[in-house]
Amino acid sequence: MGRSVHHPVGLIYTSSESYGGYTLFTTNGGDHATLLDVDGNVVHRWHSDEGIVYAYLIPNGNLLCRTRPPTDVEVVHNLGGSSSALIELDWDGNVVWRYDDPMLHHDFARMENGNTLALLFKELDEETTQKVKGGHTSDEDPSRILGDIIREVSPGGDTVNEWDISETLSFDEDVICPLEHRREWTHANCLNLTPEGDFLISFRNTSTVGILSRDTGKFLWKWGPGNVWHQHHPTFLDNGNIQIFDNGSHSRGADRSRIIEVNPSSNEIEWEYTETPAMAFFSFHISSAERLPNGNTLICEGAFGRIFEVTREGDVVWEYINPFQCPDLRTGDPTNMVFRSHRYNPDHLAFKGRLLDAKNYQTINRMYGSGRSDSASSNRIVVA
Repeated sequence: MGRSVHHPVGLIYTSSESYGGYTLFTTNGGDHATLLDVDGNVVHRWHSDEGIVYAYLIPNGNLLCRTRPPTDVEVVHNLGGSSSALIELDWDGNVVWRYDDPMLHHDFARMENGNTLALLFKELDEETTQKVKGGHTSDEDPSRILGDIIREVSPGGDTVNEWDISETLSFDEDVICPLEHRREWTHANCLNLTPEGDFLISFRNTSTVGILSRDTGKFLWKWGPGNVWHQHHPTFLDNGNIQIFDNGSHSRGADRSRIIEVNPSSNEIEWEYTETPAMAFFSFHISSAERLPNGNTLICEGAFGRIFEVTREGDVVWEYINPFQCPDLRTGDPTNMVFRSHRYNPDHLAFKGRLLDAKNYQTINRMYGSGRSDSASSNRIVVA
């Protein structure tokens, strides 16, 4: 569904049923990460000249970020999710850690032991490339298709372990969507950890979500084709189910998106959020869904920069449209797209002793905030 250029931006709606807290997001391809209060006011921003395409807060209170893509590596040129580095920023935006590799893409996870997991592209050999099925062919197809690997690196940047996902895939089952190109096999777009420490991964090109054993590198669970289409951001819920943003692109029938909660034991969908008409909620790519402690779900309809919160019953209780635009990473056109968004409790370690003051961003907030920049939620020192 298209969005008028005259559509309001900034805070659209908030209610007492919202979980509250602070919302973090980045414009896809921009150089800022922005933190909002529940009234839609900016209370803090981080900046990096290298770009902050996607970021989230980690337990030590810093911001772990993915930068813009490399400009001189042809094999990943114009591929979605590509980045040249991971950087860790302190509250003031100083780089306190970095990991550089032009094959980095999409997602990463800081582990309890201080190591970092990351998704990277890997060129597969020509024999494997010829066996991969699906996709549409062209004269520009590479002789070596890109696969995905998970790499664990130490704080010093040394490779501790590596898992080649292509080695556990099936040529007959893991087939590229016929409407997608053949530069990539699976296009992994999410990496999360299960409570047991295994890898919860999403593969966009094959419309598959899976749990990969950390110990064996084999699938413990694999699901998706015919049920979801080009999905993003699977997350493990406290009840053992898996929540997924089903983009619904290249699906059977009219394109529409939905949030689903699937039981991995039965493969049954136990909860679903969509809108009426169904096409009113649609993001062709990117996007996320995050279950909040009060049972609400924070949804990022990424293609349109729309971030909103819904109850279990499907009522929208908070809604915000990203007002910050930047040149699209591939086309250069202005965009407000958001890869993912996250919501944080006021007692998060990053906020301890910090002054989250909307008045520091009063120019921005006069334009896009709620006008409640003097509210208690916008001006306070948060102490855990």
